[in-house]
Amino acid sequence: MKITTVGGGSTYTPELAQGFIERQEKLGLREWWLMDTDPERLQVVGGFARRMVAAAGGSFEVRLTSDLRAALEGADFVITQIRVGGMAARRRDEYLGRRWGLVGQETTGIGGMACALRTVPVMLSLAEAIERHSPRACLVNFTNPSGLVLEALQRHAPQVRSVGLCNSPIGYQMAAAAILGLPGPFEVHLDYLGLNHLAWIRGARARGEDVWQRLGAIAEPSGASKVEERLGVICNYYLQYYYCTGSVLEKQRLEEASRADQVIDIEKRLLEKYADPSLDRMPPELLERGGAFYSTAAAQLIEAMALDFGEVHIVNTRQAGAVPGVPADWVMELPCEVRRDEIRPLPAAPLPLFADGLMRTVKSYELLTIQAALAGDRQAALGALIAHPLGPDADQALEVLADLLETNRDFLPRFF
Repeated sequence: MKITTVGGGSTYTPELAQGFIERQEKLGLREWWLMDTDPERLQVVGGFARRMVAAAGGSFEVRLTSDLRAALEGADFVITQIRVGGMAARRRDEYLGRRWGLVGQETTGIGGMACALRTVPVMLSLAEAIERHSPRACLVNFTNPSGLVLEALQRHAPQVRSVGLCNSPIGYQMAAAAILGLPGPFEVHLDYLGLNHLAWIRGARARGEDVWQRLGAIAEPSGASKVEERLGVICNYYLQYYYCTGSVLEKQRLEEASRADQVIDIEKRLLEKYADPSLDRMPPELLERGGAFYSTAAAQLIEAMALDFGEVHIVNTRQAGAVPGVPADWVMELPCEVRRDEIRPLPAAPLPLFADGLMRTVKSYELLTIQAALAGDRQAALGALIAHPLGPDADQALEVLADLLETNRDFLPRFF
């Protein structure tokens, strides 16, 4: 097997190394290619990954390259973890929201929209390259905003098999497994439904038993948790931006630095660690980066597909009629049976009305943003801003859009 990671210079890459080390024999992994457009960073991260594999007695080769074609040629799986514009662009996304009195976040609201406009064309170009050089490969997307990117891929590059991945669902499964004393996250089956970073958990089973009443502690602390018990759900952490917007904005106002500023500092320290030739294990500082359990989610998903396990994983894919009353071609985040040749969404009851309306509104925003990104369509972009619950008021929308586009001018040639 050959696995390729596009964005191999990411500080997340050592987590993937750990996941592949643990599964190399089952997978029959022989080559892991790390591709990145930043050769200096690739050498640092890739060198560390090689030391990790060597220290663990790994039997697969880690190849480093900036040649996309070489990286893709003959790959069985392609993992995408890119950030168009790097951390500097993420920082601009977050401060774009802040200067307009809006939520400044990298995957939702105005920041998430800016990220999506930069990223969707690049990801579709990558899909074209996969079709040319590794047409049998499955694209496993971890690039943010993950659900929106997967929506674009499955609508506009259906010839490439793709699935979207986020660490949030497996984080809840890991917490539940710990509470229940179970050995692994995939023994917990969550009734989980929504969009990426916009989902609700409504029940849980483990080993044939209903364990829902035992799992209140898996909810991450947020203002939304105060109403969860009354609503009968556990809210994905990102719903705080929608349900508690005022308190999020107040906290944001009091913070001296954005999350991007913090991550830039964390990444600087991580890269210094990775460059240490004596380091061959993941440093504890990696936990500060976020994205916990990414390696478990990605590596186990690939193993389940490659070995035809039929395991249930919570992923982003076209829901294909599994959710009554929702368009079958919408990409949703939901439990799916994972097979070698198919990722089959499991039947799910519709969301309760209070959640369904928000989900549909945000999906409208996603579809408009994809249209805008591909055509450089300012009218669609304006519609996306107005549709998003965290967007600006109508009397500011044109100014906010102009700021968003100008701030990202170098990455949005279709708009100019």
